[in-house]
Amino acid sequence: MPQRTGISRRRFVQLGGGVAVVGLTGGFASADGHDDQSEGDDSMDDGGETANVRVAHLSPDAPNVDVFVDDEAVLEDVPFTAVSDYLELPAGSYNVKVSPAGEGPEGAVLEEDLDVPAADLTVAAIGEVSGENQPLELAVLEDDNGDPGDAARVRAVHASPDAPAVDVVVAETGDALFEGVEFGDAAYAEVPAGDYRLCVYPAGEREEAVLGADVEAMGGTVASAFAVGYVAPDDAPADEAFEIVLTVDFEGGDGDDSDDH
Repeated sequence: MPQRTGISRRRFVQLGGGVAVVGLTGGFASADGHDDQSEGDDSMDDGGETANVRVAHLSPDAPNVDVFVDDEAVLEDVPFTAVSDYLELPAGSYNVKVSPAGEGPEGAVLEEDLDVPAADLTVAAIGEVSGENQPLELAVLEDDNGDPGDAARVRAVHASPDAPAVDVVVAETGDALFEGVEFGDAAYAEVPAGDYRLCVYPAGEREEAVLGADVEAMGGTVASAFAVGYVAPDDAPADEAFEIVLTVDFEGGDGDDSDDH
């Protein structure tokens, strides 16, 4: 059966250069000490529509954070660039707070009331605590995790506070997968399965890439590529260099990737 996973070692494999591949539960803890919060959740027994929601910490000058939903901790000690597993919850309205780790909901640096539909969503903390380049905010992205068939679907998410609008270009062909992606923007593209050299350029330029990365796109997968950190870290409020964080959001297939769990 098709499966949504944390990270597959055989899908969208990192081949080198500028890509950090992250496990969706790696590096932080769920509030109850378990990785999978969808099991044993009595709130899911009402038979209503459900949402799959994950949280991404993409603010380069923010400390590790705790995430609260209706003042209850759902994730703790989340570090920069971490992306949580999908958490199941009933569709509806929720108050979401993000606080520096250990400071509780009353110490929230971000708070927003969200209407959560029955869909796959990524809620990302983007911008900066300092607000030097971009204000700190919650970006709510709807995830297109439908099976892409033999193709691979990839989403570019611009979360680098000091980067200009960018184009993402396939080096082998010069074709742009994404053009003019500005801070806070997200866009999907589908590509045939295969090996690619992807180059990130300032929008409209092709002389010098900000970053280059080699990736293997496997058919039947959906992935998100989050551009994070600073293009000029020496002049930034935090020493976090520009990079691409790649997550695998969906895998088609027959479930033979059992070693990934």
